Amino acid sequence: MGAGIAQVAAQAGFETVGREVSEELCEQARGRIEHYLGRGVEKGKLTAEERDAALGRLMFTTQLKDLAGCDLVIEAIVEELEPKRETFAELDRIVAPDAILASNTSALPIGKIAEATKHPERVVGMHFFNPAPLLLLVEIVRAEHSSDEAVDAAYEWAERAGKQPVRCNDTPGFIVNRVLVPTLNDCIRLLDDGITPEDLDKAMTKGVGWPMGPCALVDLVGVDIHIHAAEAMHEATGDERMAPPERLREMAAAGHLGRKTGRGFFDYS
Repeated sequence: MGAGIAQVAAQAGFETVGREVSEELCEQARGRIEHYLGRGVEKGKLTAEERDAALGRLMFTTQLKDLAGCDLVIEAIVEELEPKRETFAELDRIVAPDAILASNTSALPIGKIAEATKHPERVVGMHFFNPAPLLLLVEIVRAEHSSDEAVDAAYEWAERAGKQPVRCNDTPGFIVNRVLVPTLNDCIRLLDDGITPEDLDKAMTKGVGWPMGPCALVDLVGVDIHIHAAEAMHEATGDERMAPPERLREMAAAGHLGRKTGRGFFDYS
């Protein structure tokens, strides 16, 4: 997600700094962006000059301090509250007083993240969807102390980046995941009744019109990411439909996390 958001920013004309935890991961992120921009040229969706210009606006670093000059920082680290709070506390000390800090979390409370800063009024949610360069929606999330200026600026940035933002409040799951997570859980529980992933996905794409079946979607998002989101929403709401099915926990324990590991509900090797 981080590389995808960085690609969105650079393609939209913004000078972009991507921060990773190692030089190796920086190179992987740059390579991934170069690959997808190259495919865009091959498909005629952008010119070679546009690709080169976007790459020229992109730099990578392993140092959080190199984000000091950014007007907007979008965090897309692990989907765990404490690491996010630690990152935001440090960013709050590094960036300018009027810079906006945004989290790409899919389900964690923005307000809880903002509590780690001295300036919670500048903290918002900017929830992109995977893959970020292709999907248009961005949920702009207002927490209890988010200022109108921060929310409006994040919304306007998303529009300038070619996205279609929506505003929502800091409620469990925001808009999409509040509906999608329990629905996906219900779908996955049907597999316990002997339905195959292939037939389940075929039923939902051909019968309901989903662009992607539920099993393929969880494989794309990542089984572990879905579990994190489901657990956070279950804890927040107490709704048993939010709790991740045992099948997903077993898959995660076996290392079958979906596309990123080569195996989930389907085999991608």
